[in-house]
Amino acid sequence: MRRSGRTLLSRITHAFDRLPIRARLAGVSALLTFSILCAFAVAIGSLTVHRVRSDFDRQVEDTARDLPTQLRIRVNPQSYQIEAIQPPLADLVPPGRDAVIRVLTLGGALIEQAPTHAPSLGTPSSKLSSANGYSVVSRRAVVGLAGSGEPIGQVIIQYGRSSSDTNATIARVELFLLLGVLAGAGLALLAGTMIARRAMAPIAQLTSSAEQIAATRDPSRSLPQPVADDEVGELARTLQGMLRELDAARGETEAMLARQRRFVADASHELRTPLTSVLANLELLADSLHGEEGDAARSALRSSQRMRRLVADLLLLARTDVGRVVAHEPCDLAQIVVEAAAELGPVSDAHEIVLDAQPASVEGSRDELHRLTINLLENALRHTPPGTEIRVATRRGAGERVELVVEDEGPGVPAEIAPSIFERFVRGAGDRGGSFGLGLAIVKAVAESHGGSATLQSVVPHGARFVISLPASPATPPSDGGRPTAGEALRPPRPRGAPSAAA
Repeated sequence: MRRSGRTLLSRITHAFDRLPIRARLAGVSALLTFSILCAFAVAIGSLTVHRVRSDFDRQVEDTARDLPTQLRIRVNPQSYQIEAIQPPLADLVPPGRDAVIRVLTLGGALIEQAPTHAPSLGTPSSKLSSANGYSVVSRRAVVGLAGSGEPIGQVIIQYGRSSSDTNATIARVELFLLLGVLAGAGLALLAGTMIARRAMAPIAQLTSSAEQIAATRDPSRSLPQPVADDEVGELARTLQGMLRELDAARGETEAMLARQRRFVADASHELRTPLTSVLANLELLADSLHGEEGDAARSALRSSQRMRRLVADLLLLARTDVGRVVAHEPCDLAQIVVEAAAELGPVSDAHEIVLDAQPASVEGSRDELHRLTINLLENALRHTPPGTEIRVATRRGAGERVELVVEDEGPGVPAEIAPSIFERFVRGAGDRGGSFGLGLAIVKAVAESHGGSATLQSVVPHGARFVISLPASPATPPSDGGRPTAGEALRPPRPRGAPSAAA
């Protein structure tokens, strides 16, 4: 039993703790007021009821005590029968008083009563008693002889008064007290709600300001400071201090990251010159040396070429990180796609690249867009088995957009890396080409630096589709005599070679 009581109390406490603070404050205020009013109502009600009943009983007893002195009962001397009762009993019963007067013999036989059809008042008793809804008191009266008035005996006079009016009065008092308690508790709840709302208003302002700061991610904004120097004011000052420290920490972090980006960009740029010199010397040594020395030189040359590609990738990413924008000019995305496919033709004999290059003018950096296309094609070549067909298309998209689509029918992108496919240093488990995991990160960086986006779409039942969306440019790209136009590049047999999707 005790355990069940503790469990119930625990549940009530848990449910109360889950209520909002405003509801708890208002509820506690109303509950305390209700308890105080109940105690007050019980005390006042008890005193009032006791006083009403005491007054009623005293009136009954006083009336019963006075009746023997008011009545003159005369007996006939010959028959010893009651001859007259003066004044008449009916005259002693006030109208609307709902009272009964009965005259009885000492043996209890009824001599006379008023009203005539009044109910029985029970056995006579000198003490106050109740019978049939009446409070009754009995007193003895002297009976005298007619004419002389000489006392010759006694009778019993019963006086009863209905307690219905008194009970109705008590019921009204109790009802008024109950309504007063409920009304007081309701007013306390309303007042408590208003006071709690006003007391919680500074916290609501702090919450609203914190939500705005979270939405804008700007810790430099100020929080409203309450006028009162209380716990809420201390909380507001503490939060404001925390925001200042967070803003300072963010500023320091951004400054450090900016310095790191500038360092990577500058270091990558500075590395290009010595790497070019190293590559030139290694190419010369690889051509002039033979045997084991030539093999060592060619191995070093391949490693240096991979290092040059890595430095170029890091330089491009660092340039986009620090916001260094290369000058943009009108260019035809279809022509860039044809040139990239032609460049990879010699290394894509095991694959088939199918082009559908429709004219699509964009405003951008030709070199960066060329790098974007090369990375997409190399990604497809690297992650699809030999013989896979790779389709490359440029077209007008919805609105003022152009799209570059590279899709294949290879194994597709594994589900575990699909969400992070465009992040840096993400590589597929089957990467056979020794990539650095920066190819698709560069694709995304170049697309976003041109105001576009890069997305991966699934192909049913298998394969991958990369879609690059860029803003269209109404300008006509300048003619380049050294490069074939898109139409001219499409006339010869289509180049062969190119793979599928993975980072």
